[in-house]
Amino acid sequence: MKGPLFYSKILLFGEYGIIKDSKGLSIPYNFYNGALKVDENPSQEAVKSNASLKRFVTYLEQLQKDQPELVTFNLAVLKADVERGMYFDSSIPQGYGVGSSGALVAAIYDKYANNKITVLENLTREKLLQLKMIFSQMESFFHGKSSGLDPLNSYLSIPILINSKDNIEATGIPSQSATGKGAVFLLDSGIVGETAPMVNIFMENLKDQGFRKMLKNQFVKYTDACVENFLGGDIKSLLKNTKQLSKVVLNNFKPMIPEEFRGVWQRGIDTNDYYLKLCGSGGGGYILGFTEDLEKAKQSLKDYKLEVVYQF
Repeated sequence: MKGPLFYSKILLFGEYGIIKDSKGLSIPYNFYNGALKVDENPSQEAVKSNASLKRFVTYLEQLQKDQPELVTFNLAVLKADVERGMYFDSSIPQGYGVGSSGALVAAIYDKYANNKITVLENLTREKLLQLKMIFSQMESFFHGKSSGLDPLNSYLSIPILINSKDNIEATGIPSQSATGKGAVFLLDSGIVGETAPMVNIFMENLKDQGFRKMLKNQFVKYTDACVENFLGGDIKSLLKNTKQLSKVVLNNFKPMIPEEFRGVWQRGIDTNDYYLKLCGSGGGGYILGFTEDLEKAKQSLKDYKLEVVYQF
């Protein structure tokens, strides 16, 4: 048995901000994917994944009991498959901010949810919000608190524009230019990040009035501008606002930036070779980079592994 593939995602803009109603833009990233599988001779990884799925099933049972109006599953079939050794076979790195648990949640919903909302129907805002709510509850098993956006992106495999908490829509993004000098890239920090502790630090910081003011007047302001610039194809303004966003993050989100990357972060701002921002909750995993000259950025970051996500 092998289920359909679900892809990783990248939240280009909006990490942390979407908790406070900033705009956000999430795009599928087809380089990594995962699928539900059963093997005759499972590897150690598969056995570990299967054990985690068993715990997830218990959680989903409880979710269905508590909120049957939200979502119900064909639990009998799901349990039988998990007993048979089903696992999530995935190339999506965990703790890297590219949505490993989101793809798993999407795969389980796709295969076992009753009355599921499908990609083929007319996706009204209500349906998108309904899906986001279901996914938020499902993914909370992995993160403690989830917006539901990662699984939504993985399930639909289309870019999603977040206007605010209750206003999301499927969107198109400007088509890539294969010969473009500018690019969005992923920088591998080589460290696994944990989502929950980072979110906890952020929630603690929110109690501080100065931090809340900075979020609203700087972080959300630049995030919203970046989303609008990117969707409008205004690269010049996009890079200008990404630079401002990069500064704000360096000054106010220190714990989310691995220590050995703070100098690299500052160097990008000083030289204008590239600008870095968080990819997901930070603390490790991938860091997202923007540059108007990919070759220059590669040269500047030659000691690190870069993966190009989008060229303009």
